[in-house]
Amino acid sequence: MHVTLRQLTVLEAVARNLSYTKAADELHLTQPAVSMQIKQIEESVGIPLFEQIGKKIFLTQAGKEMYNYARSIQQLISEAETVIEDIKGIKHGTLTIAVASTANYFAPQILAAFKERYGGINFSLDVTNREGLLQHLENNDTDMVIMGQPPRHMDLESEFFMENPLVAIAPPDHPMVGRRNIPMDDFLQHTFIVREQGSGTRTAIERFFSDRGKEMTTSMSMSSNEAIKQAVQAGLGLGVVSIHTLDMELELKRLAVLEVESFPILRNWYIVHRKGKRLSPAAISLKKFITHNAKNIIH
Repeated sequence: MHVTLRQLTVLEAVARNLSYTKAADELHLTQPAVSMQIKQIEESVGIPLFEQIGKKIFLTQAGKEMYNYARSIQQLISEAETVIEDIKGIKHGTLTIAVASTANYFAPQILAAFKERYGGINFSLDVTNREGLLQHLENNDTDMVIMGQPPRHMDLESEFFMENPLVAIAPPDHPMVGRRNIPMDDFLQHTFIVREQGSGTRTAIERFFSDRGKEMTTSMSMSSNEAIKQAVQAGLGLGVVSIHTLDMELELKRLAVLEVESFPILRNWYIVHRKGKRLSPAAISLKKFITHNAKNIIH
């Protein structure tokens, strides 16, 4: 009998749910892919593991035995992972992370989810602007940096993990709220509240308009997203901020997102560190955790 660990995972999910559909959803597979895995296991075992009566499926006696073994094997693998992680030191230590101020709206959620899995890991978190992040990379004094577009003039390793759409915002009673496909020229007739010079968000916005031969009029610059949102709510101008900064304001209807042509401005989030940096086992695990899970944690 030749059965892979992947097939045992599928078998366990189908047997536990007694449903190909639920197992497929849980494993992020298609139903035909799940059915094919079960068929391959049954061919290898040489006896049916499931039987269908009406619209329901049931475990055969052989299926019940295989289900018990599948659970036991998964438990043993989980225990082995725990032991190896302890040996490698993944469950202990402190990681030093620097994040862009905009990323701080979601970074704590990611770190909290990681800490649930690796409870012994602690974090030293520095929230700063782009200039501060570049200084960290220059000094090589952090395990990793979470930022927007990495600089090209430095020898770095960067890995994309999530999109960062920049959206136009206005007070909820602004006359453009509710309009569809607002012409950019109409949008640019207003004044804007923007981040300070050197901010990654401001650089991206200015480049976006410059590439289209446009220019925005700024009434003031702010050193934080919170200050921009407060100023926009007060009616001092329009703003362009990351969608990740707006959860509370949109839920409470304190701000509204404008549907401007060519918006949102699409940016990305990256995990960045110096090229050739020797990451600790804990840092490697965090990097993998973020790239594989961030999009599911942040909505």
